[in-house]
Amino acid sequence: MNTVNGTAAAAVGRLSFRPLDPLRDAEPLHRWVTHPKAAYWMMQEARLVDVERAYREIAADEHHHALLGLHDGEPAFLMEYYDPRHRELVGLYEPRPGDVGMHFLVAPTERPVHGFTRAVIAAVMARLFEDPAVARVVVEPDVSNKAVHALNEAVGFVPEREIQKPEKRALLSFCTREQFASATGVTA
Repeated sequence: MNTVNGTAAAAVGRLSFRPLDPLRDAEPLHRWVTHPKAAYWMMQEARLVDVERAYREIAADEHHHALLGLHDGEPAFLMEYYDPRHRELVGLYEPRPGDVGMHFLVAPTERPVHGFTRAVIAAVMARLFEDPAVARVVVEPDVSNKAVHALNEAVGFVPEREIQKPEKRALLSFCTREQFASATGVTA
């Protein structure tokens, strides 16, 4: 996979990113986050207005950002990244300079493409590491989400320990730029 200006050419097609528009993108996001496959996103009962409000709050937050991921130009996944010194992990670990937190969600589909989710996480990581200030990506998925643990490992994440967040028991894991390049062969 080659990454140029946030666009990744993968075996699954072209993956790119654009800023998420909380109003324009609320309807597809609502379908994605309330789908049974998105249970770990913890928005199963959200109404459309709740999703719109949540992403308006993210858009206004200087420490939390959301991008819409496109597959061959069509919305297909969501990427969020945040400053763990100010969001999500405050008081749960000691952030280092260059740490950035990340979440991603692949839209449900009736026609899954083999390798797509792995290509998405690789593109998300490459996008984060395009910023020279980013030295390490931190994630905190639910400890029971074995599928995402396997994906994280495939792109270089190393689990450190379990932590208790207000909403879940999470597996705190880290991936440096070097670990990502070693695991995937992708350099940002």
